[in-house]
Amino acid sequence: MSDFNKMQILKRRFFAMRNGVIADTLRRGGSTFRIIFGLNLPQLVDIARDYGHDPQLAFELWNNTACRESLLLAPMLLQPDDVDKEQLSQMISSINDIEVADTFCHRFLRKHPDALNIATSLEQSPRDMDHYIATRLMLNIVRQHPTEALQLAQRELDRNCPLTHRLAHQLLSSLPTP
Repeated sequence: MSDFNKMQILKRRFFAMRNGVIADTLRRGGSTFRIIFGLNLPQLVDIARDYGHDPQLAFELWNNTACRESLLLAPMLLQPDDVDKEQLSQMISSINDIEVADTFCHRFLRKHPDALNIATSLEQSPRDMDHYIATRLMLNIVRQHPTEALQLAQRELDRNCPLTHRLAHQLLSSLPTP
């Protein structure tokens, strides 16, 4: 029997799988995380598969904001029912990294039954990262909501925000053709 808790075991796994080349590249690229193990998304998906649905561990990871891999793995262990409206708002407002936003949208938010309303409400925020999250989320649900996706992409292009500009173009090119 191990004397380590789940978080300690998980961090040991991160350490064993670390990739210095990726970690150094991310640091040189301006990543603000204090701890970067350099794991790639397929590795994190494999770890998530091993741990399964684990909201307690997910929230513990989410609160470990110094570690890149913690924030990337956390949404993979959650289901929409695990998070109430206030928690969801706090989680979204704490996102300050594009990679975390992308993973959060793709692995968690797109499964939320209220995903369209979440994207629409985030678009009302003055914070550019919220607009990025709204646009990224819409990219995940574009097939279900093509009209709303087109409208959001147009508004983001009109805003001409450097953070969302490329993503808005990507959203437009992802729209289904009539």
